[in-house]
Amino acid sequence: QPNAMGGREVGGLANQLAAHMDFTKPEHIERVARFWQATNMAQENGLKAVDMFQAVADKKIKAIWIMNTNPVVSMPDADSVKRALEVCEMVVVSDCMQSTDTTNVANVLLPALAWGETGGTVTNSDRTVSRQRKFMDGPEQAKADWWMINQVAQKMGFSEQFNYQSEADIFREHAALSGFENNGTRDFDISLKAEVSNADYASMKPFKWPLNEVAPTGTERMFTDGKFFTPS
Repeated sequence: QPNAMGGREVGGLANQLAAHMDFTKPEHIERVARFWQATNMAQENGLKAVDMFQAVADKKIKAIWIMNTNPVVSMPDADSVKRALEVCEMVVVSDCMQSTDTTNVANVLLPALAWGETGGTVTNSDRTVSRQRKFMDGPEQAKADWWMINQVAQKMGFSEQFNYQSEADIFREHAALSGFENNGTRDFDISLKAEVSNADYASMKPFKWPLNEVAPTGTERMFTDGKFFTPS
């Protein structure tokens, strides 16, 4: 789980907003909506994995895009997941493997890059953000996840919102949101990287958040001042 915390930082869980903001706080929902100029912002938690596949089985979800995971093997009650995907109207799977238990039930299979063929960042449990750099080129037709999402979003009419040219563009936006109206009220803050250049992003060394104007070199240990982000 080298990037479990990183997934939470970007809002990768169904019950969290990006940048450690929370669906239980209306002001967080409103803040994220303003930052992204989202006119149809989600107002409550989405479905977690088990509930999501049950919704697929119940035909409440008619299309699903599975990226770089094999839920027909890895999920609890995996046979029920397979049955759910078999009745789903549209199953898109992007993976670096052509044949898996999940790709075999896909309507559309997209060639993805493997972890050593793409770049980005990962965050470990001690808050250390590290650059993940590719060490080999992938097959010619294989693409990074962000590139695929970018292209599909543009085809759906969201070209202005999804006009990223590189992973560095996405990281800068991610960093900017972490500091948006933060003022020390949220623990996750890497706003000092919001305007990082492409060259500096490429050579970026590991750091521990918070990383902002108050802590320009990162934060080795939190709460040493006796102050917390919750009432005490």
